[in-house]
Amino acid sequence: MPFMKSEDAIIGKQARAFATINGRVEELFYAKSIEATIEKTKTDIPILGRMNVAKKSTGWSGSGTLTIYYVTSLFRALMLDYIKTGRDFYFDLQITNEDPTSSVGKQTTVLKRCNLDSVIIASFDASSDDAIEEEMPFTFEDADLLDQFNKPASR
Repeated sequence: MPFMKSEDAIIGKQARAFATINGRVEELFYAKSIEATIEKTKTDIPILGRMNVAKKSTGWSGSGTLTIYYVTSLFRALMLDYIKTGRDFYFDLQITNEDPTSSVGKQTTVLKRCNLDSVIIASFDASSDDAIEEEMPFTFEDADLLDQFNKPASR
């Protein structure tokens, strides 16, 4: 029976992330985590003679959450520009997962036309010794895989 080799599990600490905002590439070295999901939109299809309701895929939506350490004003400044001028902003996120101990190689994902839902405009917690973080939910309109993982080797 084949088993995945434990060293092929990808450790997220080796990831790299970049945001391309207004043509400028910003390395997100202050990012703590990101998770992006594609969710299908489905429509109910009742079928005569069946007790269950079938589903038909009719579209999709992309959403995610970017968690960063509270050390940059970049996203607050973009949001302030939006509330003062009404000009919304979109950007691309590129995430590369690569663990040098794994034989599966790397995967590079690009999330296109990301748009933030909210940002924290100000924050502090005088009772905590933890670093301040901010969680920024976002949506995206397209995605690509620039690099794909190799098939894991088995034992």
